[in-house]
Amino acid sequence: MTTVSIGDLARNFQLRRHNAELQTRLSTLTQEMTTGQRADIGAAVSGDFKALAGLDHSLRLLDGYRTAASEAALFAEGQQRALGTVQSLSQDIAPSLLNAGTVGTAQMVETTTVDARQKFQSAVAALNTQIADRFLLSGTATDRAPISGAQDILDALATTTAGLTTASDVITAVRSWFDAPPGTGGFADTVYRGAAPQSAVAIGANDSVALDVTALDPAIRDTLKGLALAALVADGALAGDAAGRALMTRTAGETIIGAGSSLTTLGARVGSAEAHIAESASRTAAEAGSLAIARSALVAADPYATATALQSAQTQLETLYSITARLSRLSLADFLR
Repeated sequence: MTTVSIGDLARNFQLRRHNAELQTRLSTLTQEMTTGQRADIGAAVSGDFKALAGLDHSLRLLDGYRTAASEAALFAEGQQRALGTVQSLSQDIAPSLLNAGTVGTAQMVETTTVDARQKFQSAVAALNTQIADRFLLSGTATDRAPISGAQDILDALATTTAGLTTASDVITAVRSWFDAPPGTGGFADTVYRGAAPQSAVAIGANDSVALDVTALDPAIRDTLKGLALAALVADGALAGDAAGRALMTRTAGETIIGAGSSLTTLGARVGSAEAHIAESASRTAAEAGSLAIARSALVAADPYATATALQSAQTQLETLYSITARLSRLSLADFLR
């Protein structure tokens, strides 16, 4: 009888090869068990990557829409907060201005208009709010504040009304300056530093939202107009003319109240955009979830089969270790004994 055997060195190499194969298999199965996804994607899709590539493309596209919607939501929320601050400030002071200008004393006019001047400064600061280094009401020029500072506006108005001696003339000049169209040297040219309104932003497949509110909106200008008129009184306009200062104060209150409904409408417009963004984001998330489930179905590893194979590989590896240990203890002396 002929016996075929291999040498110790060959057996060592054979055992090492089996050990490496089992280690690789164990590592692969552990990865599949942990991730729930097949390690060999090509085998999972039988070499046809068309469906998987299409799902991955759609998921990346939806991820881009999700990012755009998130940024748009943050931008719209900032606009709503700025408009809400301006409206709160103006609504708080308007009745006081109206009352002081109608039945108030000169001292009351002075006190109320000083308060209005402070609120004017706060309103301008709110309009110049920025989020993530982007100014909210500058249109496409998000890298710069939409309007100059409150003092710059009052300085421009002081120059515009210089030499005017009646309240009606001052009121008319202030109104004309705020309402002047671009190119005529008014608010739009000397104070507004933004640009044209932003274009609609894509936040989903065939879905977009327009966040086109700027500091040039008539509702904002009318509110600033009333606050600035009162601030001019606080700065000493028509000094010595109590009746004229009272008229300017009353007109400031009326102007702010008149702008209130338009400012509310503007806030509602931004609120509508916020709701639209939220709805679109929900649709995008639902679609992305469905596609993720479909992708998982293509490449998912069967947890039961993977666990069984992992246990089998572990058992084989332990057996190999036992065999290797036993062979390492063999010697000629033991054989001859």
